[in-house]
Amino acid sequence: MASIFSKIVNGEIPAYKVAEDDNYLAFLDISPVAKGHTLVIPKKEVDYLFDLDDDLYTGLQLFAKKVAVGLKKAIPCIKVGVLVLGLEVPHAHIHLIPMQSEADVLNFSNKLSLSREDFEEIRDKISKEI
Repeated sequence: MASIFSKIVNGEIPAYKVAEDDNYLAFLDISPVAKGHTLVIPKKEVDYLFDLDDDLYTGLQLFAKKVAVGLKKAIPCIKVGVLVLGLEVPHAHIHLIPMQSEADVLNFSNKLSLSREDFEEIRDKISKEI
């Protein structure tokens, strides 16, 4: 069975996409811990990040860097935090989170509630910067 992220890649589930190429996709986390919280994934479904072949892994990191640079320009923050965590979706992914302090990335129980308009505005700001 395809993961929810594969369904996003295949267009079966909508997402607020901020960047995409042939191999990778970046989209806003639907349950963000900060405005601009973005997920970066390989389009190829592989459960565990370190099971990616070297080329796909390296490409994912470079794609995430490009997204993080645009994210920092679009969303005022001190740094963009990078986390690899989450067991609920069996598809390798990287979290990019705009940070004002380390607390912004250390407490995943504090989720924001954003409107569709909020997501669209954030997506558009980030997409312009990539």
